Amino acid sequence: MLDPNRPDRPNTPRLSPIASFIFMSRWLQLPLYLGLILAQCVYVFHFWVELKDLIGAAMGNQASLEHIFQAVAVPGAAMPTKLNETTIMLVVLGLIDVVMISNLLIMVIVGGYETFVSRMNLEGHPDQPEWLSHVNASVLKTKLATAIIGISSIHLLKTFINAEAYTPKVLIAQTVIHIAFLLSAIAIAYTDRLMSTTHNESKKH
Repeated sequence: MLDPNRPDRPNTPRLSPIASFIFMSRWLQLPLYLGLILAQCVYVFHFWVELKDLIGAAMGNQASLEHIFQAVAVPGAAMPTKLNETTIMLVVLGLIDVVMISNLLIMVIVGGYETFVSRMNLEGHPDQPEWLSHVNASVLKTKLATAIIGISSIHLLKTFINAEAYTPKVLIAQTVIHIAFLLSAIAIAYTDRLMSTTHNESKKH
């Protein structure tokens, strides 16, 4: 039987006051997601500041050049004296890093809200993310792990570009950490696959 007030949804049993109160506690997560949206705004502002300085440095602005050199400087290494290909590459990698972290924030905000707080009813919306149509806690964990691997790859590439400024111990440690992220993502994806297979087999029986 359908609810006359919500013809698209069947009637559901009325929750007890305690159960209703506990279920409503999920809305306590709302300020957390709103805080992440503010963090996203900070990243957008940082991206445009860095991009403005890169363009200014390319046009010969001295203040922008100094800011760029300080941004890409590595402790213990000589600070660049001119805008070269390596410096530009490091700045662009920094911008890509910001974009990837922003993508990670979007996945956490949208996917987390949809999974743990409330449905957003985006079915049929032209801008609905493809992954959101089948998102759950396991899918979200796998996508977050993949995004973290991408961010780690950018940081590792930036380290390798300035490899002469780092000790072998630091290079090995960062490589091992990146491999650990990669193995963790593989383990999460494999576990999710096992759970999905078990769930599908239980449905058949």
